[in-house]
This record gives sequence, C-alpha cells and structure tokens, in this order.
Amino acid sequence: MRESALWAKGCRYVAGVDEVGRGPLAGPVVAAAVIFTPEQTPIEDLRDSKAMTARQRDRVAGVIRETALSWGVGAATPREIDRLNILKATALAMRRALALLSTRPDHVLVDGRPFPELRTEHEAVVKGDATCQSIAAASVLAKQARDGLMTLLSSRFPEFGWDQNMGYGTAEHMAAIDAVGLTPHHRRSFNPVSQLKLF
Repeated sequence: MRESALWAKGCRYVAGVDEVGRGPLAGPVVAAAVIFTPEQTPIEDLRDSKAMTARQRDRVAGVIRETALSWGVGAATPREIDRLNILKATALAMRRALALLSTRPDHVLVDGRPFPELRTEHEAVVKGDATCQSIAAASVLAKQARDGLMTLLSSRFPEFGWDQNMGYGTAEHMAAIDAVGLTPHHRRSFNPVSQLKLF
C-alpha cells in the first residue's frame, strides 16, 4: 500500500481522496477524503467501490466511519457543475471533503491523474483504489453517499429510475427526459454528446 511507504517517511496523516458521479446527466458529483493511522487494521473486503455490491459498500462504509482517524464527504451541485464545468466542480467537491477532515493531512493521495484544479498539493495514483487503502475507502464513502442521495431523489422523481441508473444516461432516463422534461437535478450543460467529449 502506498500509505505504508509514506508512513515510513514520516507522513503520519495521509489522506486518500476519490470521487464519483462525474459522468451522469443528473445529480451532484460527490467526493470523499479518508485518513487512516499506521495502526489501522486492513478492512476486510475494502476495494474499488464499483466492484462491490451495495450491501458490501454499506457494511464497509460503516467500518470506515468507525475506524478511520478522520473522514469527510463533499459535493458539488448540478448548478455548480453547469457554472464551473465538471472538472472544476469535481475539485470543489474534493476541497469540501478535505475541509471536513478533523485532522490536517501531511500528504494527499488522489485517484487517477494529477488534478491541478484541486489547488492543493497532492500525489496522483493511477488505479489508486487498488493500491491505497485510504483512496479505496474514499471511493466507498463517496459512492454510498451519492447512491443514497440518488435513491432518495428517485422517490420524488420516479419516472427517471435514478434508484437504478444513478443519474446516468440510460434509455429509461433519456425516455423520461423526452416525456417529462428536465428537473432541477439535471445538469443543463450535459447531454450524451458533450458527456462523451468530456471523458
């Protein structure tokens, strides 16, 4: 794990950061930050949140919240995404998550590529959710939070099937947009074409 090497160098408070929800047509982008101590016992079944079932994520998320030294979850709204663009909005969600940490990190690990929009010194780790316990934990907390929100919103806007598609542009979702129109939770700057151009 990347954290072990950093702990050995004296970086005691290593924060892992990850996000979910950059691609959907509706809902916020959500990020989480997690700090474990060197004494942290590895969490069973903790891995990339996308490879876990909802039940596994719920169980593991509870363990993370109970055992992590500090954790925070931040989001950027669809309106902020439209105003800033998705990269800047993602960075905003990450900054909000980091700001909620009760302990200031010595080092920040971010999943994927370098993220200059974050405006915080950090180390980018390719496939970080497979090699960094804190990034994997952040992935789980962010996905659990966002999926829970989209499920709640689905009860208010059942036509869109957000409890199943989580705001992504499925056929069901697109048909509902055609039939019902947009909600306040849709990203006006997104459509299937511009979405593909962004990623």
